[in-house]
Amino acid sequence: MSKRRNNELNPYEIEIATEPIELETLSYDEAVKLFITDAERRALRPPTIKYYQNETGMFRRWLVSQGKVGSDSDFISLVIREDIDNYVDYLRKVRGLKDGAINTRIRGIRAFFGFLKESKFIRKNPMAKYPLMKVRDGNIETFTLKQLRQLLNAPDKRTFTGVRDYTFMLLLIENGLRLSEATAIQLEDVKLSEGVIFVRHTKNGFHRYVPIQSKMKEQLRRYMRLRGTCETSNLFVTLDGEAMQRQALQKTVGKYGKRAGIKGVRCSPHTLRHTFAKLSIMNGAGVFELQKILGHSTMEMVRLYVNLYSNDVNEKHKDFSPLKNL
Repeated sequence: MSKRRNNELNPYEIEIATEPIELETLSYDEAVKLFITDAERRALRPPTIKYYQNETGMFRRWLVSQGKVGSDSDFISLVIREDIDNYVDYLRKVRGLKDGAINTRIRGIRAFFGFLKESKFIRKNPMAKYPLMKVRDGNIETFTLKQLRQLLNAPDKRTFTGVRDYTFMLLLIENGLRLSEATAIQLEDVKLSEGVIFVRHTKNGFHRYVPIQSKMKEQLRRYMRLRGTCETSNLFVTLDGEAMQRQALQKTVGKYGKRAGIKGVRCSPHTLRHTFAKLSIMNGAGVFELQKILGHSTMEMVRLYVNLYSNDVNEKHKDFSPLKNL
């Protein structure tokens, strides 16, 4: 005769009894929908939400290829640590992604499973404390001064689009704005008399002012006169007077880089940002000034720039080089 069950549940049994049913029946697609809805509710930036959609979508396609999604039992709770390891191996060995790119994938799905665990939609987080790939600090691509001149000479300044694109690229060289930050600039953000631009659409949510000097102020003044009055308040506009979209501005640098015949470096707005950092450091900019202008929340990236591009070591090496007295 079996022992009579104790009617009072212990804490472990109570946890099982009160767990949401979704723990066993939530599908991958339903889980993603909950994750994205939460991101929208928290007012995350559109590029961040798009990033989460892309990463969870790419992981889903891989899970489908492995038979773990796409059936009647594709529950999110069935995804285990081994699946994550196999996915990372696939990215590295089959797709040939570099460690930095793999980390981008890991961060996206790690945020996804972290949300599910914190919201109690899964019992166990398969990505708990999942390590990033170790990335060695390498060289950062930048333009040379010659390439910058070629790039800036490429737009046809006898056209409105040429003046607009020249102004856009000059602005990125002047203060290293991110593409999304430059895209979101409004007319009222350009304060020529104060010599600053207000940056409202930042990556970390902290607004900031970036300085502009006389050459940049004069070019902005020239462009804004040509821009005239439009229905949109965005600084950069199309021939129809509509706001320039991020994708269109993204292609600008590549278009003129190709026209100028620039080789050996990726022609993109982010390369202009790196180039701004490099030239600023070579011209004596301090780490704190650079961090504030670039809008980095930590000093990590700024220190990398300094390590790569500071002239101090080169100059002092002239004095202590062992070859000096040979």
